[in-house]
Amino acid sequence: KGEEQRAAASLACLLCIQLGSGIESEEVFKTLKPIFKTILADGSANIQARQAVATSLGLCTLVAEDDILDVQATMECFENLFTRSYARTDGTCPSINPQTSQLHVNALLSWALLLTICSASQLKDILKKHLPRLQQLLESDDVNMRIAAGETIALLFELMRDIDSEFEFDEWDELCNKLNALATDCNKHRAKTDKRKQRSVFRDVLKAVEEGDFQSETIRFGTERMTIDSWVRKRTYDAFREFVGSGMNYHLQANEFIRDVFELGPPILVDSATMKAMKISRFERHLHNSAAFKARTKARSKFRDKRVDVGEF
Repeated sequence: KGEEQRAAASLACLLCIQLGSGIESEEVFKTLKPIFKTILADGSANIQARQAVATSLGLCTLVAEDDILDVQATMECFENLFTRSYARTDGTCPSINPQTSQLHVNALLSWALLLTICSASQLKDILKKHLPRLQQLLESDDVNMRIAAGETIALLFELMRDIDSEFEFDEWDELCNKLNALATDCNKHRAKTDKRKQRSVFRDVLKAVEEGDFQSETIRFGTERMTIDSWVRKRTYDAFREFVGSGMNYHLQANEFIRDVFELGPPILVDSATMKAMKISRFERHLHNSAAFKARTKARSKFRDKRVDVGEF
């Protein structure tokens, strides 16, 4: 049934992540791949199961697929889905229900994940075929589709500039205008939370397209830290985090495959005594926070006091 298929798809992906890149995960994936593809292509299958499979198939392919031609074939499966959200030849957007739209979003994000392991010649062909049409998805009614399309466009620009620093896109001005409109969207018909989320993402996407810039983020785990400093890293990190959730920090510390993906080297062995010494007690943390709070209150009170000279302020 649909719910069991959805759970099994997530479990299969977790299993591949745990096994890492090697013979075991390849064998698991060889068994599951045809089943995944059948469910994904079956329009009568449970929609939640298809959504889960669209996400799992992408990450399992990244982890366990050993043939680049098979990676291309899987990408085509995803294209068959998300391209249905492209505008029609007359310029109108197709009417798609929210569940199907989410399926297309998941397929697009998995396709974007596999872009990160494509060759330069493949990327050039993909860009020529899809970049002009990906812009159409920026006009989708679904905020998640708009965001997924924006992040995929930023990723494509980053990958192409890595290949060719002089890379230019013919419709660059039109694209930048669309991205700028989404980064400053004030449409009253859209929910406030959607607008806030959208504006935040598209400010970063616009910077990526205009300046080749990325807003880096530092992830701390155990005694280490990792910087998410590119769209490639962001897409890869987000894909793994979607499955392992709150366990992501543990995997970054202990999972050899994930550490290899993010170039963190072999796991650092820290004994329990060292870890205990590094952790401060709850009471010590409370005292530190109290002292900081008092100091902050004192400083603010001083400046709020009417007797303080305006010049000094």
